[in-house]
Amino acid sequence: MPLTPEDVVTKQFQHVRFKEGFDPDEVDDFLDEIVIEWRKTIAENEELKAKLAAYESGETPAAQESAPEAAAAPETQVVEEVPTPAEPTEAPVAAGTAPAAASAGIIELAQRLHDEHVAEGKAQKEKLISEAQAEADAILNDARSKARDEITRLESERGTLEGRISELRQFERDYRVQLRGFIEDKLRDLDVAGTSGSTPIPAS
Repeated sequence: MPLTPEDVVTKQFQHVRFKEGFDPDEVDDFLDEIVIEWRKTIAENEELKAKLAAYESGETPAAQESAPEAAAAPETQVVEEVPTPAEPTEAPVAAGTAPAAASAGIIELAQRLHDEHVAEGKAQKEKLISEAQAEADAILNDARSKARDEITRLESERGTLEGRISELRQFERDYRVQLRGFIEDKLRDLDVAGTSGSTPIPAS
């Protein structure tokens, strides 16, 4: 269907958030000016079409004005004064191309404004997606970096704990050896003391 001024008046654009763009009030005012000029162009075009139809049917303004004079003049003079339909049709056709071109220019301007608005919306959407992706990548990289640091710290603590466990095990082995030696010494002392106690006491 062809685009009409009412389509421009009733056209509604979807509002988006978090984006830069044209001022809606300025766009509406500009579209109102386009609709006014468009309607003027359509009215002029309709008027020119009516004049063209009148010229094609032979009812020219010149013929209507000269009708009283033609009634008193001979018939041959009336035929000579009436212009042929081919002559006046060229001027209205040529004049009708200007409003048509203006209408096409207004439509092209409105279409270009719409395309620019859509293109800006797409660019803003791609920008937001790119920024969100960059932020997500930064968060992921930061989390990975913290995870690596935490793993390094835990590995360092594990190495420290393993060294401490080794020291405790060595201390346990040394303590067992010392404890065994101490017990063996005490057992030998008991053996010696028992042997000495069983020796008969000589008579005085």
